[in-house]
Amino acid sequence: MFGHKKRHIVRLLLVEDEPLVAFDNEHALSDAKFEIVATVDRVATALAAIEAGGDIDLVVADVQLADGSGIDVARAAREAGLRVLFVTGSCPEGAETLAEGWLAKPYSPKDLVAAIQVIEARVAGKARKRLPTGFELFEAA
Repeated sequence: MFGHKKRHIVRLLLVEDEPLVAFDNEHALSDAKFEIVATVDRVATALAAIEAGGDIDLVVADVQLADGSGIDVARAAREAGLRVLFVTGSCPEGAETLAEGWLAKPYSPKDLVAAIQVIEARVAGKARKRLPTGFELFEAA
């Protein structure tokens, strides 16, 4: 009734092959009231989760994965109509055509939550004045 705003990004698919980073992300995002649909560490598992057509609002994907590239995950997500946030050490070439933005590793849990909130604000048609440290929002996404 009072103060409840409609959230556009709630359900997240996390694609991260570093166990400690994945664990930290799960906790930070759960504490921020996001629902983690799945946390996966392989391209094939991420592709299967996307193809299953579950309720996913945003794919948070590392680019360098042990069994391949998060770019393949982002392509599949885009084809399925899903938004993507890259979380990686360096922004891959062509990322602006596949993702909403990218957050540079290493990042704080606070900056991860803030980056997702910036993407959510844009989806809702609202402007965010300040971007979190290490985050670049792509214009054409």
